[in-house]
Amino acid sequence: MTTLLAFVATLAILIIFHEFGHYLVARLAGVKVLRFSVGFGKVILQRSDRHGTEWALAAIPLGGYVKMLDEREAPVAPELLDQAFNRKSVAARAAIVAAGPLANFLLAIVLFWALFMSGVPILKPVLGEPSSGTPAALAGIKSGEMVTAVNGEVVESFQDLHWLALKHAIGDDSLSVDTVDAKGHLAHRTLTLSNRDETFEQAPLKALGLVRYLPPLPPVLAELTPGGAAARAGLMPGDRIRAIDDRRIGHWDEVVTVVRASADVGLRIQIERGGQTSTVVVVPESLTVNGQSSGRIGAAPLIDPALFAPYQSEARYGPIQAFSRALGRTWELSAFSLEMMGRMLIGEASLKNLSGPITIADYAGQSAASGAASFIAFLALVSISLGVLNLLPVPLLDGGHLLYYFAEFLTGKPVPERVQEIGQRIGIGFLGLLMFFALFNDLQRLFVG
Repeated sequence: MTTLLAFVATLAILIIFHEFGHYLVARLAGVKVLRFSVGFGKVILQRSDRHGTEWALAAIPLGGYVKMLDEREAPVAPELLDQAFNRKSVAARAAIVAAGPLANFLLAIVLFWALFMSGVPILKPVLGEPSSGTPAALAGIKSGEMVTAVNGEVVESFQDLHWLALKHAIGDDSLSVDTVDAKGHLAHRTLTLSNRDETFEQAPLKALGLVRYLPPLPPVLAELTPGGAAARAGLMPGDRIRAIDDRRIGHWDEVVTVVRASADVGLRIQIERGGQTSTVVVVPESLTVNGQSSGRIGAAPLIDPALFAPYQSEARYGPIQAFSRALGRTWELSAFSLEMMGRMLIGEASLKNLSGPITIADYAGQSAASGAASFIAFLALVSISLGVLNLLPVPLLDGGHLLYYFAEFLTGKPVPERVQEIGQRIGIGFLGLLMFFALFNDLQRLFVG
């Protein structure tokens, strides 16, 4: 239910802002708006205002539109000709069309601005031990070091590290990382990038070996999966694991290591409960992930928030600095989205980076469950993506119309209808192909993982 409500809210906000941009500038330009619709298809609710605009809510919520008075679509009464869209200047028509994507960028700026002023929870960029063979491990990065800069750009949080690593690693052959350890020793390292496969594109930090530091958790059980191996063996929340097969256990990672390597093998686990010790036999169930089998017992560790407090903080800025950061973040994300689309078109980035409505709904639900700040940040990101997508010079999209108006500005006459018809067919084919890949990726993530 959270996912569904978050998805509906995301669509409603983005559609309304986008279409309201078109509507507002059309009204300012003196164009009569006939209908403002949220959704397509059968109209569910509708009402008309004093200006003669019909406000409608339609059955299919995946979009919306603003219908304006236009001689190309229907005859227009002589007294209303001055309010027809097609009678306006090229500049006015271009402004009306561009207002939709610009409204999405404006929404993102406002959302980021509000976030930066209200305070954004951040994770300090402290690194854990990199996996062997990764660029970070080969460069000599150790657990506990905190990143201070990437390619000369200041890093204040783990979120900054994720963004800058992705931004610079996409096109560069190496990554410059500045760190400081717990003793204050500074280090400058160069990470050599030799492999940019799909794993890198989907999880760049993990592929680089730049993983978040997690303090050792005590081997105390919290939640148990009903019917799981741990529950069936009689383990309970609050049990502390002292040893497994006579091997002393000091922290949770040791439990994970032993269990994963012991699928379908009985383990003698010594636990402490209420000051008393006892031993139970647990047989980890076999779980296959990416073709590899590993064991699991269906138990989660007890997480004490106090352990993570030293690695968390909050970034809060004044109105002017927050606005400056909001502008910068919106610009950077817009440019990066455009660059990624270009790389996908020329084959330098995988089409698996495309996401459709199922993935968006999933992320909407996850962000909403994580709190208001996460949902607002997600909303701003999707709003930017929508703005960039609509500005692509593809017929049927706003960018395609702007391309026509630019040609009209240069030649002094409208683009021939025949050319526009051909362009529409190309646009339908392109968008259909885009949607096919997006839905295919959605279903693959859903059923394959």
